Amino acid sequence: MVHGMKDKFLSPLVRAVLLSVSLGCLAIGARAADDPTAYKLVKEGNRYVGEQAKDRVVQIRSDKSVGSMTPKVWYIVYRDETATLKAVEVKFVAGKMADVKRPTRLLEAISDKNEELERKKLKVDSDEAIKTALKESILENLKITATAPRLELWNDQPSWKVRLWAAKLKDTTKDVDIGEVIISAETGKVMKADVKISKVD
Repeated sequence: MVHGMKDKFLSPLVRAVLLSVSLGCLAIGARAADDPTAYKLVKEGNRYVGEQAKDRVVQIRSDKSVGSMTPKVWYIVYRDETATLKAVEVKFVAGKMADVKRPTRLLEAISDKNEELERKKLKVDSDEAIKTALKESILENLKITATAPRLELWNDQPSWKVRLWAAKLKDTTKDVDIGEVIISAETGKVMKADVKISKVD
């Protein structure tokens, strides 16, 4: 009788624990879905451009991240031969398409920045580029507050330029742009660290 009573009282507890775990997993999954990587957004952006532009990436860039190292606002620029300046841009906010336009990119249109990036060289995604940038030894004693990755040609190679912000030493409620770390999109190696830590003084 006692054993039966224990089972009776434990069952709701077990169910509650299982429900809590399930909800936790769902929440984690939802957070992950809210922060898709840049390459995942390229695939999603294909839905909003013509067949002639799909997967033909010219540039990927983001706004400065807020509250985390992962930006919420991204812009995917595709090569589109039917557009006046050969480009169509899809904007994403928190993983959702927010706008599609054919931008006026006058400087890019007459430079190599309007050239399609080689797909076979796009092996390093935005999340990996951010992690690599944050591991730079020069950042060791700094509190990095935000990033803004940009994928484009650099020295004729597709490269991630991860711009960084760090908290100021005298007022940690404020941050400052300290420069960028450039990472090969093909190998994941740091090509250049153009960071000025003196800006945090």
